[in-house]
Amino acid sequence: METIKNYLDNMFAALPKTVQLADLKSNILSNMEDKYNELKAEGKSENEAIGIVISEFGNIDELISELGIRKEEDINTIPLVTQEETDEYLAIKRKAGFLVGIGVVLCILGAASLILVYQLGEDGFIGDNLPHGAKESLGLFPLFILVAMAVGLFIFSGMHLEKYAYMEKGVQLPISVKVMLQQQYNSFTPTYYLSLIIGITLCILSPTALFITSMMGNDESTYGVVILLFIVSIAVYLFIYFGTIRESYSKLLQIEEYKPKKMTKEDKVISAVASIVWPLAVAIFLFLGFVYAKWGIAWVVFPITGILFGMFASAYSIITGKNDN
Repeated sequence: METIKNYLDNMFAALPKTVQLADLKSNILSNMEDKYNELKAEGKSENEAIGIVISEFGNIDELISELGIRKEEDINTIPLVTQEETDEYLAIKRKAGFLVGIGVVLCILGAASLILVYQLGEDGFIGDNLPHGAKESLGLFPLFILVAMAVGLFIFSGMHLEKYAYMEKGVQLPISVKVMLQQQYNSFTPTYYLSLIIGITLCILSPTALFITSMMGNDESTYGVVILLFIVSIAVYLFIYFGTIRESYSKLLQIEEYKPKKMTKEDKVISAVASIVWPLAVAIFLFLGFVYAKWGIAWVVFPITGILFGMFASAYSIITGKNDN
């Protein structure tokens, strides 16, 4: 029995000395002792009983991860930052949000320019003197230029953020700095939700460009796709820019999804599926548009994908949640 107590003492030695953990340790010890006595009553030897009890107890790291508790050595390695450092970090994150947002807008406008130039060529506005193959490829030039500019912005923003990579993993804040950040976060929250409302509204209204242009003729509906992408690019910029600012506050304050915890299997699976589903939706959208000229209805791929992905994420969360209980 003493072996079990020593084992448990060693497991909890690196954890903070709190009332919560003391109660948890007491409950675990009581359960382990009950299991030990039960095994002994079944005729197990002392070594066998101790081995079974310890093996069934499991990994202490998994337990403290589920409870969101940090080990003392982990706490000691978390850097303590000053107000000047937090101000610089917030300014850099704001700038990075602007650059990344513009970069994503350029990527979307690159796709829009490809469609626009292609349709202008089909309508005879540009490229009349060019061979047919060159005329179709004309839209690739603005696409590549805009994407190259976007990649440059991504790299540039990443270079600036590299200096503050340690702050992305969590930091300790002095009380005065934490109070100030909390006030700034609370003041910024209404602005964030306003940008979210505007962005979502733009996404919902963007298909009206297709409806309006399709009334003018089948060829004009292609121009509606360009307008749709332009409107969506504005919404995406709002999501990225204001979302990055909110994220920077959340990371520093370690609130919402940035509370100290390990990424769960559920999070990893949903993120992996999202990284496949959405690029696939874009590929289907472009395929239907360019190959079958179905720009007027191809846009429904995105709301359908969103609904199906939302259903999958919710169902998977419920299933895994039940399995965990």
